[in-house]
Amino acid sequence: QAHLVESGGGSVQPGGSLRLSCAASGLTFSEHTVAWFRQSPGKDREFVAGHRWSGGEPFYADPVKGRFTISRDRAKNTISLQLTNLKPEDTAVYYCACAKWAYIERLQTGSADYWGQGTQVTVSS
Repeated sequence: QAHLVESGGGSVQPGGSLRLSCAASGLTFSEHTVAWFRQSPGKDREFVAGHRWSGGEPFYADPVKGRFTISRDRAKNTISLQLTNLKPEDTAVYYCACAKWAYIERLQTGSADYWGQGTQVTVSS
């Protein structure tokens, strides 16, 4: 049974930064297209960033382009999301997810094989 565990959430002021991490057990991230999602109260879960198993450039949702960066650490079997210049509208529970050998489009529609439990990010002055 595979598990994903996020860490690194917290509370920051607008303009601040956070780094979220997602550790995997029972699977190898290098075989999976990976992604980060977020969900705010009263809103649907939305795709934030993703990276194909085969490599290449990452994908970002328009609201976070230029501010968030997704990365992989293949040696540690983790993925990360660097959040910079945070805004109050970035407040949400952030989830990592992955799908084996998947096209990025599948993740972008919200479909994944495995999901983490989520970590809260709160941006407030």
